[in-house]
Amino acid sequence: MSVEVQELPCREGHIGLLTLNSPATLNALSERMIITIRDSLERWAADDRICVVILRGAGEKGFCAGGDIRDLYMALTSPEKNPENPEEAFSVFSHEYELDYTLHRFPKPVVGIGHGIIMGGGLGLFSACRFRLLTPDATLAMPEIAIGLFPDVGSSWFLNRLPGRLGLFMGLTGARLNTTDALRVGLADMALPTSDHQGLLSRLQEERWSGQRASDDSRLFRLLNQLESQDYRALPASHLEVHERDISRLCAGTSLPEIVDQLLTARVDSEWWNTCMKTLKGGCPVSAWLIWHQLKKAQQMSLKDVFRMELAMVWECARRPDLTEGIRARLIDRDQNPKWSFARLEEVPEAIIEAHFLPVWNDQTDPMQLE
Repeated sequence: MSVEVQELPCREGHIGLLTLNSPATLNALSERMIITIRDSLERWAADDRICVVILRGAGEKGFCAGGDIRDLYMALTSPEKNPENPEEAFSVFSHEYELDYTLHRFPKPVVGIGHGIIMGGGLGLFSACRFRLLTPDATLAMPEIAIGLFPDVGSSWFLNRLPGRLGLFMGLTGARLNTTDALRVGLADMALPTSDHQGLLSRLQEERWSGQRASDDSRLFRLLNQLESQDYRALPASHLEVHERDISRLCAGTSLPEIVDQLLTARVDSEWWNTCMKTLKGGCPVSAWLIWHQLKKAQQMSLKDVFRMELAMVWECARRPDLTEGIRARLIDRDQNPKWSFARLEEVPEAIIEAHFLPVWNDQTDPMQLE
């Protein structure tokens, strides 16, 4: 099973345990996995026996590397595909966003245990959990600009809540944050001392859960704080501690082309920074504009409307050539030389960007039927 669904008995109550179980693909999310998780959550929300939900990933390398990009590529390039109506690819995104929204609003405490690679759709799942725990080896990123997409899965919501313009920087550069970085800026709540999940599960099973959300939430908070790693010196050194002033200074301004130019020409030298700039320089210009606009528009949006906006954006991305070309260049042919539809930011017509934000769905027209 690509998702292992378990119900663990405790001294009182039960824990619902969801394990992403496709380690060969870094637990990349297929549509079947997404639907399995969503259906399990819907069932557990109505089950009085289930008091706490835990979401984790199998294998040593990562919690979740995102959506299954190879499956997406097949959906985008299948012979029967109508470029004007990419229904199969759209279906995957629609189910994924519905799942993320469900997690954000789940009526019982949800614990996300993140380890190793946590990127794209994986960070969407992790960010939606009530308690976000990281092991020391975690790496978090939203690298969609490299494949002609944009940071989705609710990124318009959680990137906007990072300090300064770090959210913009992460979107434009695919910056990889470590556990210390994530704790520093609020992308995670606690650090676990090791990657051993079994000790945590055993400890949770010793508890008497009441089925009352406030009571169980408080009990869980106290228990996790007892387990949290106290020796932060053992965690990796923070990249952001070194670079956050540069990020704040260089990302200031009202012109995206000027900000990008400031970043690429800045005299900042470190391996981490240079990797960020390489991604920015080779990223899709249309994606850069989408990131710029999605973060601005989402500032005044509800969570529900954020997911609706991102679904409209991804519909247009699936119709246009950049996403298919980006996946081809990065993951299929691996020539690392995507031919974007526009070579420079200044060449992208405003109408192209505006088309990504239509239609504007509401409660009556929302294809996800978010409640």
